[in-house]
Amino acid sequence: MKKKFTATMLIAAMVTSLAGCGTAEVAEAPKAETQDSVSEMSDEERAKEVADLIDAIYVQERTDETDELCEKAKAAWDALTDAQKELVEGENADPDYFGRDTGDASKDDSLNADEIGENEILVVSFGTSFNNSRVEDISGVEKAIAAANPDWSVRRAFTAQIIINHIQARDGEKIDNMDQALERAVANGVKNLVIQPTHLMHGAEYDELNAALENYADKFEKVAVAEPLLGEVGSDATVINDDKKAVAEAIVKEAVAKAGFDSIDAAAEDSTAFVFMGHGTAHTAKVSYSQMATQMDKLGYENVFVGTVEGEPEETACENIIEDVKSAGYKKVILRPLMVVAGDHANNDMAGDEEDSWKSMFNASGAFDSVECQIEGLGRIKEVQDLYVAHTAAGIENLGAIETSSTGSAAELADGEYQVKFTTDSSMFKVNESLNDMGTLTVKDGKMTVHISLQSEKIENLFPGVTADAEKEGAELLQPTKDEVTYSDGTTETVNGFDVPVPYLDKEFDLALIGSKGVWYDHKVKVSSPEK
Repeated sequence: MKKKFTATMLIAAMVTSLAGCGTAEVAEAPKAETQDSVSEMSDEERAKEVADLIDAIYVQERTDETDELCEKAKAAWDALTDAQKELVEGENADPDYFGRDTGDASKDDSLNADEIGENEILVVSFGTSFNNSRVEDISGVEKAIAAANPDWSVRRAFTAQIIINHIQARDGEKIDNMDQALERAVANGVKNLVIQPTHLMHGAEYDELNAALENYADKFEKVAVAEPLLGEVGSDATVINDDKKAVAEAIVKEAVAKAGFDSIDAAAEDSTAFVFMGHGTAHTAKVSYSQMATQMDKLGYENVFVGTVEGEPEETACENIIEDVKSAGYKKVILRPLMVVAGDHANNDMAGDEEDSWKSMFNASGAFDSVECQIEGLGRIKEVQDLYVAHTAAGIENLGAIETSSTGSAAELADGEYQVKFTTDSSMFKVNESLNDMGTLTVKDGKMTVHISLQSEKIENLFPGVTADAEKEGAELLQPTKDEVTYSDGTTETVNGFDVPVPYLDKEFDLALIGSKGVWYDHKVKVSSPEK
């Protein structure tokens, strides 16, 4: 992600409140230029004017000035000659911002119409300014979900304001951010809201989506957030699920066919390897990339490799993937994005001509006879669209079980048992790895209790509250049960389990613990995603 813009000067066309759009220092705005003074500006000054305006909208927060600044930036760009456009250069600005041809934006539908009705599916994506990719990948998923749910209104939201501003300034297309989309739903009287993220995993973007939703939870009668593409994350690289298997099979099938092979084995015989490039993340969900590599191995795809732009996890960095492919003896390489959208990362970081692109680095290694790129996102693959449709269907089904209270902090479920996700703020205190962060929620007479099986017998007691209260005389501590868990290799182990009172769903609450060393620790936990 590029750095935020820090303005050093303001040009005549910019409003004096530019600081509200992400600038840290604002010089006094010069007087409005007359037509004669504008004509006297040098090519460099005109290019700088446009660069400053681009940098002013290259920010992650929308303000009251955003619409006006987008219009000014485009008007200033259109007024440049071709030679002047080549001189545009700023903190984030360059000639490609307005000048690069990424396809016909008019083919896209921003899905921000009103008259939604009571039932809405909000499809939330990071977004892309590459028009063709937006139509093929994001719109492809949206249309598949709409076709499967004719009684629901499907709407769109992007989480990247930088991208929203880019599309608006360049193409005049306005796309809702998360707050705008939720405000639109409230204004339209939506009662039942299902949010379908097109994100790959439960990463930072998914967390931010849920955080934004908390501010609106009490505005709807029922709300559910469906699973991202790869489903639950799991505790380590060995944990895979049906979602990851379906995605692995679909993307390899598509890549193999696109390359002209009858099968992945035929590609291997031709000494061809496929490298799927993901984004990478510092979030704990980065293990998802390692899990996808594990899934490829489980499916017998020996000539398939998984890497990441950010090199997180470390083993997925480009230089490590080059060595892996080289050591395996493959002489031909096909690069393809492991991303829902073939946007900036696919076109530049993967297939670009700069020396730090993956294509360039693979070529520079001198180890391969050919390096080719398939610039296609996952969102255009039918099997991937079908998986999103299935996740949305599960969200709608889950919607029927959950009703938000007037405060949005509690949930009412019918009496019975539910599978739930139990998450904590610590990697040392969590559900046993064999259970994939899941527990069993029992609802009876309006009270909720979740049973969790932990990693060992080292945690001896829990307390529903904070340490200061747990240490008070007479505090009622939760006593352990002895649970037997079974691991993927068939081995079993006895661990401590606990029945934990749950005050509400989808919101953190306090839970203290004491271990064998006799020291209390405070933790935050959350119970979410109940399924009957």
